[in-house]
Amino acid sequence: MTNVILCGGSGTRLWPISRTYFPKQFYKFINNMSLFQLTVLRNKDLCADFIIVTSKDQYFIALDQLDEIGVKNCRFILEPVPRNTAAAVALSCLDAVENGSDTVFVTPSDHLIKNEAAYKSIIDTGRGESMKGGIVMFGIKPSYPETGYGYIEAEPSAKSEKGGENSANGNALISPVLSFKEKPDKKTAMEYISKGNFYWNGGMLMCMPEILLKELESICPVIYENSAAAYKNASKNGNMKMIRVAEADMLKIEENSIDFALLEKTKLVKVIQSDVGWSDLGNFDSIYNELEKDENNNAVNSKEDMVGINSKNNLIMSGGKMIAAIDIEDLIIINTDDAILISKKGSSHNVKNVVDELKKRDSELHTHHLTVHRPWGSYTVLLESALYKLKKISVKPGAKLSLQKHFHRSEHWIVTSGTALVTVGDKETLLRANESTYIPMGLVHRLKNPGLIPLVIIEAQVGEYLEEDDIVRFEDDYDRL
Repeated sequence: MTNVILCGGSGTRLWPISRTYFPKQFYKFINNMSLFQLTVLRNKDLCADFIIVTSKDQYFIALDQLDEIGVKNCRFILEPVPRNTAAAVALSCLDAVENGSDTVFVTPSDHLIKNEAAYKSIIDTGRGESMKGGIVMFGIKPSYPETGYGYIEAEPSAKSEKGGENSANGNALISPVLSFKEKPDKKTAMEYISKGNFYWNGGMLMCMPEILLKELESICPVIYENSAAAYKNASKNGNMKMIRVAEADMLKIEENSIDFALLEKTKLVKVIQSDVGWSDLGNFDSIYNELEKDENNNAVNSKEDMVGINSKNNLIMSGGKMIAAIDIEDLIIINTDDAILISKKGSSHNVKNVVDELKKRDSELHTHHLTVHRPWGSYTVLLESALYKLKKISVKPGAKLSLQKHFHRSEHWIVTSGTALVTVGDKETLLRANESTYIPMGLVHRLKNPGLIPLVIIEAQVGEYLEEDDIVRFEDDYDRL
């Protein structure tokens, strides 16, 4: 079985810790682990391999986090533009068929599962059902009348099939699906829960890939044909286990969810009742509910970074800074290096409106943090003005930046730790800690770390235009030309 992990996201609901180029699945919420890492670890003993669908900007973040947890058996499908889940699932199933996978298990990358024993049981049950030719969904047993989720209406339990001995508690309900419901109002959600056969749609599904593709070809032939063409034309890098879809081909695929395009129309869908301690951590209020609390019911990501005086029921994520809280209650305080969010609890769903406003202002605060991840390492902006910018650049052992030049800036490099192999024009120089070099504007250059420890340099850029798009690449190990 192949675990297909949908690893996109726009970074709007959990701003400022989540950004376009660093969405919430990569942030380390739980025990210094990201939701993406927890997803992989949860499924690595259940699945033979992984297909991770993400963007080119998030590919190397995912690669680094996989390396941290020692998981290697992954293939990547890189989407140049997002086209919703129908395209992602179709491309993944095409790849699964080509690589001989008998079953695909599609999961989001940013959900939390707390009861992993029950989770394993329903996955075992689901696989048995999917091998019979069904498309299996996992409906989350609702614990309150949530208005922000879609619901799955199952055939009433009296007519449902009972799971076998591998199901959760030996008694998992496997039911035909009657309908899918959009996000309801509070009154309707309460009615759904009272009926007992409505489940939250947690976005997980399992099936044989050939079955899904056959149904998609029958029900949505245009999506199927354009996805098949995009996959056939995609650039495949076997060494990096990476499939890069061309933007023109991707744009031909209709932007649609797999639910609306296929699952709501096919007759093959069944739902398994799933009571697994699930949360999608979709806003800061849900994060507050999941984090450990102190004696005053405050959820704090680092107790050492908070002094609380007569303050209770708050969520405080300090971002490494000391937070002093006096006489406050029911607040959300989120601090990062370049932004602070302060909200009443219960109002964090409005964070997306802040992101919309930042977009209108053409601000970069919604796209990336001061620290930006790159395939070779990362850089952090330390100081910036109209005519100069100061960065800390960290390069992984053995990695190198592209061979490049700039039209609008010159650069000064100072090595603070490690060893740098610097190419400027046709000259190579080896620099060590406390040594420096100068890169004139317009001259071709490259930075490489030939050592066994990370290379850290301070880069001072001087010029009239200092944006990241002032780069002309001539050679690149990461296929970014």
